[in-house]
Amino acid sequence: MPESIGTRYEYDLHRDLKYAYAGRRGRTETTLAGFVADGITEKGEVIEIQTGSFGPIRKKVEIFAAQGKVKIVYPVILTKYIEVFGVDGKRLYRRKSPRKGSPWDIFDALVHASELPLIPGVTVELALVDADEIRFKDGKGSRWRRGISVRNRLMTAFHRRIRLKKPADYFRFIPFKKDEKFTSALLGKKTGIDVNLARKTLYVLTKIGIVEKTGKLRNAYIYRANIK
Repeated sequence: MPESIGTRYEYDLHRDLKYAYAGRRGRTETTLAGFVADGITEKGEVIEIQTGSFGPIRKKVEIFAAQGKVKIVYPVILTKYIEVFGVDGKRLYRRKSPRKGSPWDIFDALVHASELPLIPGVTVELALVDADEIRFKDGKGSRWRRGISVRNRLMTAFHRRIRLKKPADYFRFIPFKKDEKFTSALLGKKTGIDVNLARKTLYVLTKIGIVEKTGKLRNAYIYRANIK
């Protein structure tokens, strides 16, 4: 069967998750309401595997959600090894990436589609995995990679899932008590994430009603959790 545009440049990580979540009796690369869904389970739940920003799939997910349940699967690579090959196919070296993924990465993805968790029937699921990234020293990669291009990502371990079915599930990202006030800097310090990601986190959580701004301290906004 000829490969579709949707699968032609698909990494193995994306493909393996697509088949795993669609299930043995499900379908993959299926047209629905004018868009191509990564998968549809036997029970009719639409599966979308998204490794980057949710912004590009925002409209598609909204339309799918009007048809039924949708699950957006976001792989978080906890540990990544990088393997670099020469143009002759021989491996030059293998190293462990210093970059470690975390569940907080979801807010990088949601910042340009912060309304998606508010849509009834839309679940965001984090798939915590390990992966190998295959690169080739072929002169075709970006300047910051010095011409080394990424060819594939291979899942080497699946650890667990974090399922976010409704806005209230996002309270897990707020390590503060009711009426306790905090800033993005304090959130970053308490959770170990950088302040830029903390700002994105609070932007999304404010949009979905989990936290609210209560004031300002010099140049920093003050927040509190909307815990009942």
